Amino acid sequence: MKSHAEKHFSKRVGWLRAAVLGANDGIVSTASLVIGVAAANVARSEVLVAGVAALVAGAMSMAAGEYVSVSSQADTEKADLQRERLELDTNPVFEHRELAQIYVNRGLDSSLAAQVAEQLMNHDALAAHARDELGISADNAARPIQAAVTSAITFATGAALPLLVLLSTPPARILISVAIGSLISLAVLGLMAARAGGANALIGIGRVTFWGALAMALTASVGKLFNVVT
Repeated sequence: MKSHAEKHFSKRVGWLRAAVLGANDGIVSTASLVIGVAAANVARSEVLVAGVAALVAGAMSMAAGEYVSVSSQADTEKADLQRERLELDTNPVFEHRELAQIYVNRGLDSSLAAQVAEQLMNHDALAAHARDELGISADNAARPIQAAVTSAITFATGAALPLLVLLSTPPARILISVAIGSLISLAVLGLMAARAGGANALIGIGRVTFWGALAMALTASVGKLFNVVT
């Protein structure tokens, strides 16, 4: 048979989720803040300070949040693996029957399921139970440091985009320019995320641009309510 390489995207789930979340958050939150403050008719320098502060605070918040969240997941996985290791040491017969039953539930007959369970447990019992009983594998294992760094970098990158538009735009056009520039950035992000994950591009683009536009519209309304120029 002629061999061929199959392209799968599940291995990208961990870093892709953190990257998309970070970049999307960076663009939406910073652009919304810039638009909200600018809508209150304050000086461009004040808008810029608010935007830079949002970039730094948001990047650190994303890093800390991802690290704590994913660390909690990692702790749970470690506890489950430790419990499973103890059960394999103290009651291997029951664990064999348990693994075989999983394969029966997936469609194997009982005899073949018992053979598969035996061979997999002889090879690496803990890995077999982690994968098929607990749903833990190398592809989806929690990686707190990777998630934190990815989120911080992508948030800062996303947040920098509306700030660059702000710096290159005349004060009178800040609102419209930042809004349009941010929506374009979100559309590109949605396209890239869809391509990286093998998903539908139009759905990815529509999803991020809709929520981004809604967030910017709401914060612009808030800024108008606190207009400081009479």
